[in-house]
Amino acid sequence: MNHTIIVQESSIHNKGVFAARDIKKGEHITKYIGEKISRSEGTRRAEQNHEHAKTDSAAAGTYIFELKDGYDLDGDVPGNDAKYINHSCSPNCRIEIKENHIDIYAAKDIQKGEELSYNYGFEFTDEYSEYPCRCGSLNCVGYMIAEEDWPKLESALAAKDQ
Repeated sequence: MNHTIIVQESSIHNKGVFAARDIKKGEHITKYIGEKISRSEGTRRAEQNHEHAKTDSAAAGTYIFELKDGYDLDGDVPGNDAKYINHSCSPNCRIEIKENHIDIYAAKDIQKGEELSYNYGFEFTDEYSEYPCRCGSLNCVGYMIAEEDWPKLESALAAKDQ
């Protein structure tokens, strides 16, 4: 049992992960574990979950990460509380992708009771509007897009407004 985190209702989306105690910047928080699957199977599952989310956003969730070796990790397995960490445009956690799991570290000091978050790092595509962000941070860009793609999002939104 991990005494650092607790899963409970979140104002961002459905369930979230919260600090059960103060966590120092750089501290290892938890592992994101799951089933190692082929990239094509990961794509299939993600698309299936995305379609389900269109009709039942509270129940649907995609917990798939791309691993470095051409495989994916599906975190929708029992005992993986880290799958409930929500996206934020101002995250307080960072991830490190390993061979068969992902480690989650504090990107800054986190206070007991604070919700944990990281940027999901979704690549900017034409479907960006299907991934709205509900993080509520002061610098929220409105969509779950990787920070390095924020300029592309800004350009797309500006072109849409014209």
